[in-house]
Amino acid sequence: MKASTFVYPWDVNGDPESAARIADLGVRQATLASAYHSTRALTPRHPRHRIVTARHAAVLYPPGPRWEGRRLRPYDAGDWASGDAYGQAAASLAEAGLDVHTWVVLAHNSRMGDEFPDTSVVNAYGDRYPWAPCIAQPDTRAYLVDLAVEAAVRPGASGTELESLGWYGLAHLHAHDKTAGVALGDAGQYLMSLCFCPSCRDGYTQRGLAPDKLAASVRRALEPVWRGEAPTGAWEAVEKLLGAELATATRVWRDSVARSLQTEAVAAVRAAAPDGFQILLHADPASYHVGANVGVDPAHILSVADGVVVPCAGGPELLTPFAEQAVERSVLAANFPVVRGMGGSPGTLAEDVARAVERGATEVRLYHAGLASDEDLSLVAEALARLG
Repeated sequence: MKASTFVYPWDVNGDPESAARIADLGVRQATLASAYHSTRALTPRHPRHRIVTARHAAVLYPPGPRWEGRRLRPYDAGDWASGDAYGQAAASLAEAGLDVHTWVVLAHNSRMGDEFPDTSVVNAYGDRYPWAPCIAQPDTRAYLVDLAVEAAVRPGASGTELESLGWYGLAHLHAHDKTAGVALGDAGQYLMSLCFCPSCRDGYTQRGLAPDKLAASVRRALEPVWRGEAPTGAWEAVEKLLGAELATATRVWRDSVARSLQTEAVAAVRAAAPDGFQILLHADPASYHVGANVGVDPAHILSVADGVVVPCAGGPELLTPFAEQAVERSVLAANFPVVRGMGGSPGTLAEDVARAVERGATEVRLYHAGLASDEDLSLVAEALARLG
């Protein structure tokens, strides 16, 4: 079974042993970040540093001329990944015998939301989410498609994994976060992620909805949530709070926006890529879900992309809807966290992968070689050796 691990350029650059160490895990591929959001990352083995702070979303290579004169454009990385950090790391990983694929984060950019507030998702209360660009806005969509192409098709890359190519919403890791006081559940997360920016208001209107009345309905629907009385369940909980007719209407709008963006972006990447270039999306099979693993329609996305990367930290169940729609060429990559300090379980990796294979997994993704301790990496290597 083919396994790949995620890695940042700063894990590799400046550490002459890093690429060989990653290859020695038993992985065949490195999924290397080329465009990434802000983060603070541990580098437990690097000879020059232990903490890297990426202060804002950035591309980890020099952006090209396509962005000249444009309002929305990718930001250069600062001192955490200056120059062509991606290209330097990719060359080291390839020299160690690893196949290199790009890892591209798209609709997740707090700096853009801070500098251009009009690009952000706006909830039913009028609050903006600067980390979440609204994918219904034409300028934002054009930016995301061009970023997908440029960051995915880097020299030497033989594939890409596109993260957050869809709706982002309320859920977001944030400094000193204080949003967990009320359990929102699936329904609360969905309702708090509905966007009411001008583009989305136009979209609702085109579908016969009055945006102001819809926003008021969403606020009323959320009242039980704030009282701690949110219904349990998945989509049926949204229908219970908002009403089936309104819930369906909002989902139809959002699904159509996400689906068209995914189709356009994948087609653009494929047109720019060499033959045989693999395109995967980080995905969730419930189309109303938001976040890094975007909600998709499994049948549609597997007809457009080469496959999906599916979160399996809580078990392999999310693989099943994709397996039911897969064709012979479909890649179903089961993504497992292997950093115990971040909730991973490297000690059970072999057993977890076996369960994922039973659900249809064809490949494995490991998060994350640069963040893991030596002991975590040792357990990963043992597991991959057992899996063969």
